[in-house]
Amino acid sequence: MQEKVILKASFNPKVKTYWMLLSVIFSSIFIISIPLVPFVLLITFLVSSAVLKAMSAELLERKLVVKRGVWFKIEKSIPLEKITDVGMMQGPLMRMFGLYRLDFETAGQSGPGALVSMIGINQAEAFRERILQQKDLLQGKPVVNESSSETAITDGVSAQQFAELLKSVQRIEVLLEKQSE
Repeated sequence: MQEKVILKASFNPKVKTYWMLLSVIFSSIFIISIPLVPFVLLITFLVSSAVLKAMSAELLERKLVVKRGVWFKIEKSIPLEKITDVGMMQGPLMRMFGLYRLDFETAGQSGPGALVSMIGINQAEAFRERILQQKDLLQGKPVVNESSSETAITDGVSAQQFAELLKSVQRIEVLLEKQSE
């Protein structure tokens, strides 16, 4: 049975520039490698395009599928119920390019740090929130929509049904107030 794709991440092309700048910084640290900076830039430019093309992250109904790798392909399927935290990190250089790194930590993983890290996801905050919402849905918790002032419950009850239930409760409260007078 194939799961429905809920959200597919897209990656910011500024990641390539970020990687190139990082390679120049690290090459400049060692005085002997400064003459090699043009070659490092060329190699980073060529490789970063392939690396960016090979990266993907898809949120499915019950899992997150992360793929990456040019020479050595890596595909990780992380069940949403195992995800304990989705951390966001942004260093000063990343802030300059408007990039974030998402770190996916899971229950039962061995060793410190994240199981999977992805850099350059467009709208990283929204992607992170959608993952956490889907995780809550799977666990049967009501999902709070923070973009509106009201709490939206999306565990199988439509907005119209919720509004009708709310009106019914209000009518019952009015009747109870009349009875207590």
